[in-house]
Amino acid sequence: MKTNLLLQTIEIPHLVDPLFRPISMGNLRFQKALNNENSIIVLIAVEGDQGRLIRKETRIFREHTGHDEENLMYIERLIKSMLWIYGGYKIYLYLPQSIANQIITMYSEKGSRSFDTHFMERIYEKPLSFVLCSEQEIPQNVIKTQHVGRYLNGCRIGFDAGGSDRKVSAVIDGISIYSEEVVWFPKLNSDPRYHYDGMIDSIKRAMRYLPKVDAIGVSTAGVVIGNRLMASSLFIKVPEKTFNEHVKNIFIDIAHTLGDIPIEVANDGEVTALAGSMSMQTNKVLGIAMGTSQASGYVNHNGHITGWLNELAFVPVDYHPNQAIDPWSGDRGCGVNYFSQDAIIRLANINGFILDDKLSPAEKLIVIQNALECNHPVINNIYQTMGIYLGFGLAYYQDFFDFDHVMVMGRVLSGRGGEIIVKQAKEIIKKYFPDLDAHLQIHLPDESNRRVGQSIAAASLVNLSERGTS
Repeated sequence: MKTNLLLQTIEIPHLVDPLFRPISMGNLRFQKALNNENSIIVLIAVEGDQGRLIRKETRIFREHTGHDEENLMYIERLIKSMLWIYGGYKIYLYLPQSIANQIITMYSEKGSRSFDTHFMERIYEKPLSFVLCSEQEIPQNVIKTQHVGRYLNGCRIGFDAGGSDRKVSAVIDGISIYSEEVVWFPKLNSDPRYHYDGMIDSIKRAMRYLPKVDAIGVSTAGVVIGNRLMASSLFIKVPEKTFNEHVKNIFIDIAHTLGDIPIEVANDGEVTALAGSMSMQTNKVLGIAMGTSQASGYVNHNGHITGWLNELAFVPVDYHPNQAIDPWSGDRGCGVNYFSQDAIIRLANINGFILDDKLSPAEKLIVIQNALECNHPVINNIYQTMGIYLGFGLAYYQDFFDFDHVMVMGRVLSGRGGEIIVKQAKEIIKKYFPDLDAHLQIHLPDESNRRVGQSIAAASLVNLSERGTS
């Protein structure tokens, strides 16, 4: 019986997830098996806002050569990845008709990828459509970038809205004089007043430490367009109608309530990448924050952001069809279940480490971290596995981003666990992906910046000169 190239097992010490089939390794085997005689070229392009367009060229097996199942898995996961990394409302396909038809069915109203379709339509406020093209008709790349952040003058507040805690910093001329974390439960509350009151409370706490407030910068989970929050896991319990009425403009409303203070809002992943770029004084940075979910952002070779979605929490990294389901999207093998506190909790559960169900996810993570400090062997292997995830995940992300540096932040990286994760990731990359190892550096900031670095970087988002403020 022929073995599916994408689902072959890997034997790695300390790996305690027996189902893990990394996409990066599967794709490596898949592509090595192709040659000019047994394969064909396919093209996919995704069009997003402001005419942004990214296309990918790859190869798959010719039809009816015994690899049709692998072809579909490979293409479907590639399209899903492109959609959540680049974002868009129109997908151009140069594919065999049978594969194209199956993809379109998956993204239909009742298809397996209907969540993705609805999400994109909600963000871009237009239907998600597919266009079947000839090879010559697939459009070329259209890249549009923008400068963001790095403004340090004046008295600023940086606020980071996370899924388990909200962080705030008061900053004067680039120096943090006050930082605070407050535990909250945004994902459990359906009334957006809870979120609004919590945000206002944190910002007002920081305001007490400043002689004046020139600007507020916000880092938040979710998709941000023009300071409007188009979608966010922080409001997962909020009904869509209520979200549209009271949440999309929540940060604009907060700025108005506080006296029309200039405000700039960015995705927390973008701010992670910005924080890394600022602290290291370099560009080509992929930022990954591992907290309640997985946040990510990218700063290119010019130090600009790209306007892409960069929602790696929804990007698949595992081919195994029986992996844990993301309760929001209903999909399997996506980043949220590999690069978050939920990932560690999931690994603890499947490896017999008992956690009190009455504890919140953040409290469960603290229990696990304390066990690691006591050298608990199961927990040590869990952190090693998180590093294995990261190494294979970065190898997959390099197919979409041009990065030399990776900045990892967030509560999952706190304490000794962060060092274990990064060390193991480096070992995986060195062993399996030497080309990437030749230029990649993975950075773990100091303990303070791992937790509040995003709020400090967020404070730099507003350009006061542009706003006419000294």
